[in-house]
Amino acid sequence: MSDMTGADLVDLDLSADTKEAAARALAERMAARGRVTDLEGFLADVAAREAQLPTGLDGGIGIPHCRSEHVTAPTLAFGRSARGIDFGAADGPADLVFLIAAPAGADDAHLTILSSLARQLMNAEFTDALRAVADPARAAALIRGEEPAAGDEDSAERASADGEDSVVAPAAASAVAATAPATGEPQPSAAPEPPFRIVAVTSCPTGIAHTYMAAESLENAAREAGVEIVVETQGSAGFERLDPEVIAAADGVILAHDVPVREKGRFAGKPTVDTGVKAAVNRPGELIGEVRAKAARGEATAGGAAGSAGTAAATPVERGGEPGEGYGTRLRKWLMSGVSYMVPFVAAGGLLIALGFAIGGYEIDKAPSVTDHFAWAQADSWAALFFQIGGVAFAFLVPVLAGYIAYGMADRPGLVPGFVGGSIALTVNAGFLGGLAAGLISGAVVLAVQRVRIPKALRGIMPVVVIPLISAAVVGFLMFVVIGKPIASAQEAMTDWLDGLSGANAVLLGALLGLMMCFDLGGPVNKVAYTFATAGIAVSDPSDSAMKIMAAVMAAGMVPPLAMALATTVRARLFNAAERENGKAAWVLGASFISEGAIPFAAADPLRVIPSSMVGGAVTGALSMTFDATLRAPHGGIFVVPLIGNPLLYLVAVAAGVCVTTALVVVLKGLRKQARDSVTRDPGDADPSTRTPGAKQPVSA
Repeated sequence: MSDMTGADLVDLDLSADTKEAAARALAERMAARGRVTDLEGFLADVAAREAQLPTGLDGGIGIPHCRSEHVTAPTLAFGRSARGIDFGAADGPADLVFLIAAPAGADDAHLTILSSLARQLMNAEFTDALRAVADPARAAALIRGEEPAAGDEDSAERASADGEDSVVAPAAASAVAATAPATGEPQPSAAPEPPFRIVAVTSCPTGIAHTYMAAESLENAAREAGVEIVVETQGSAGFERLDPEVIAAADGVILAHDVPVREKGRFAGKPTVDTGVKAAVNRPGELIGEVRAKAARGEATAGGAAGSAGTAAATPVERGGEPGEGYGTRLRKWLMSGVSYMVPFVAAGGLLIALGFAIGGYEIDKAPSVTDHFAWAQADSWAALFFQIGGVAFAFLVPVLAGYIAYGMADRPGLVPGFVGGSIALTVNAGFLGGLAAGLISGAVVLAVQRVRIPKALRGIMPVVVIPLISAAVVGFLMFVVIGKPIASAQEAMTDWLDGLSGANAVLLGALLGLMMCFDLGGPVNKVAYTFATAGIAVSDPSDSAMKIMAAVMAAGMVPPLAMALATTVRARLFNAAERENGKAAWVLGASFISEGAIPFAAADPLRVIPSSMVGGAVTGALSMTFDATLRAPHGGIFVVPLIGNPLLYLVAVAAGVCVTTALVVVLKGLRKQARDSVTRDPGDADPSTRTPGAKQPVSA
């Protein structure tokens, strides 16, 4: 540590008013010593780290720090401000500022020393001594540990033990004492209750300061609370994994991190508090209280908690959402979770079925099983093989939909009841509606089971045995006995309604589906329309109405990217260089039925692109239904045109929608350009002939 700081790197009268000025003042001292080769480059790295997470800590401490290629050796500069500098701490400005600089490839030994210093900052005697010191050399000696602060010997000893961050509470010591040989006094027959055991992980983006300060803070709070804690610091110097036996024996888990926890699955099945690293620095006692409360209630996670504020474990959907989302938003995300996992099965199975029909004709569905008869040289055998593989893939649609809706709600424990419920939906002919219901019910049942307080001895088998057993039984009962038949009746009624659509009703449905496909270009509304269409053809013998709907949906979905590609070709001056380049890719994306190819245009100009796309999509959807075009494949774009009923008229419908959208976009963008030009043009200079000869004209900078 002696070469990391010195009196020349200490400023006891730091006059800076802002954190940027403070970092610059201390960095200049580093540069003067030759530790920083490029001052501006280093300060940019410090600012980038500060932008990730404020480095102010409760107790008047600021620790700006970073790894930088402009640093030659690990260095620490210290400044003390009389007025205080705002580093983003909740309790106010910082008067003690530590600028920590580490090279991009710093070795573990140096980083371990820096981590020890970070732990010292959690020691009140250490910071009090730095506030009182009057000599820069003595301040440097305090930081180096050459002159320990009063009462700091124990903490310094703890700070040096980075390899094993373990604290045993007084309760644990008394438990050990209770096992000592009896002296003459009679010992009670009952053994003292073992201490509450916690395992924790701390990590921050840089892995230098907050990681180790959070560990020290948790250890101090655990000591005061009378619990036992072992902390795994996932810092820049690497990390030593917690002993699996220690994790197995733990009663709770605290994950304090701002970067993903490595090997998070190790903590499955434990009451878990998941929060940011600064929460562990500033309020460790509250986190310990939260995890103890969760353990008392019997709350456990299946795959490691992932919440963001130390509350209940987050599901996969919640991990990708925003805090405070309403039930409607979460319901939509749960459903989209199932749809997103189902779509690959739809695409693979549907295209294989379509390929089977293309090779073997529409009678291929009556071919015998290829396990009984397969001739390598016969095209019909290959057609039957593709068709039957596609049929098997399609058989997974409803179970996958239900399983991953439940997964979005309840994480991995929802998969078993979800898949079981989805399979039962197929068995009772409840179809996709049954799959949706089974997924939602499965997730709700698992969440309810997880809230039940259970004995500690059963917690280890909850994710593997208890939750799957109970949830599958409950969902199976509901699907077979209670709601399966009513949903099957509703599914049959919807199918009959679709079969009965004709004339104006079919055209209006096509227009509506076209509007939905072009509203958000691959978003939730688009997926609802697409799922509605694929649900109709995901059977062994889809009706004509279902195949017409599938054709209309795919045709409308091709319109936006193809229209944007055409618009950038016919009116290139209305688009910037990046949009013209995106237009080239949109030709291929649109032809392949990838609506997302229009997203760059919609994001840049939504008020003109999205309404224009919706109008064109509605025209295409209505025309496709009018022309009675049919489609058995759920995807493929123009590459499955040979499988489309009335293919020429189908292409006419697509072309009509593309032309309508292109015309609207060109007109609307042209009007905007004219309006912009009229605003920027000087009214007095409208006619160049009216200018006074020789008069100087304004020159734009």
